[in-house]
Amino acid sequence: MSNRQGMGRYIVQRILYMLLTMFVITLMCFILIKLLPLPLIKEQGRDPTLVLLRREKMGYNKPIMVQFFLYMKGIFTEWYWGVGEQMYDSLPIWDVMMQKLPYTVVVNLYSILISIPLGLLLGIYAALKKNKWQDATISTLVMVFISVPSYVYAFLVQYIFCFKLQWFPLLLASESEAGSLMSWTMFKSMVPAVMSLSFGVIAGFTRYTRAELSEVLTGDYMLLARTKGLTKRQAISRHAMRNAMVVILPMIIGEFIGILGGSLIIENIFGIPGIGNLYINSINLRDYNFFMALTIFYTLIGLVSGIVIDISYGFIDPRIRMGSKK
Repeated sequence: MSNRQGMGRYIVQRILYMLLTMFVITLMCFILIKLLPLPLIKEQGRDPTLVLLRREKMGYNKPIMVQFFLYMKGIFTEWYWGVGEQMYDSLPIWDVMMQKLPYTVVVNLYSILISIPLGLLLGIYAALKKNKWQDATISTLVMVFISVPSYVYAFLVQYIFCFKLQWFPLLLASESEAGSLMSWTMFKSMVPAVMSLSFGVIAGFTRYTRAELSEVLTGDYMLLARTKGLTKRQAISRHAMRNAMVVILPMIIGEFIGILGGSLIIENIFGIPGIGNLYINSINLRDYNFFMALTIFYTLIGLVSGIVIDISYGFIDPRIRMGSKK
């Protein structure tokens, strides 16, 4: 079997496994959430009769498996994810999610665009200064930044840069204040959240880059390249970095896919009206329709990210033969 045929077979198998996993997780979450008692109908500004009719339309008075069938049927036939009950009353869930998604994407995109170059540069520098004080300092800082949760950085950033120095606002600016999502006022208010998200990503890329490049630099082919007349810089740029990127590039791809997911805690701390904040509120307020839609959303992002990262290895390095037998 050729490498291309093996890769095609591997991709099909992974997609089928992903769909099966997605179905099982969705079914489990749906059953568990339906076993909980329904939230009480709020009287303020809501007609209890309309709420009961809407719940009856969603099949709330039917067995759980019938409800699950109606729920999936609505998604696949009408792209109907339900409407909000405890928040965004009667608004379509999909429309609300699409309104929130740009905030999550922009904040995480800024974080990635800053974190990846810094992480790669620090990792390369640490690998070139291996076993020296520069390497020891960077490695120690990396372990600290990886070990500390992101919400700790968020509180430190708020205290130092927002409260003490007052360089940035404590919370994200609203659209009425900033004018648009891409304005300078909005970007300035996003900086604390971007900084909080960046520390862990920078540390992760620094660690992996240093580990991979250090291993590559000790390879026999690097010594052979030097004996053929290449300078140290030429050998590193032409051979060492190219081989180290086989592992690092899939990580970068995974980070870009992950921008859709965002950070649940960081968005909540800085008041970012994104997908993560919406997910937290759906849990706190027990809005089951929002919870199910966002659970499917996050699960799909995780599964797709895993598949894309695995497949990218085969495209980055043709020597990797996935799904084929010798």
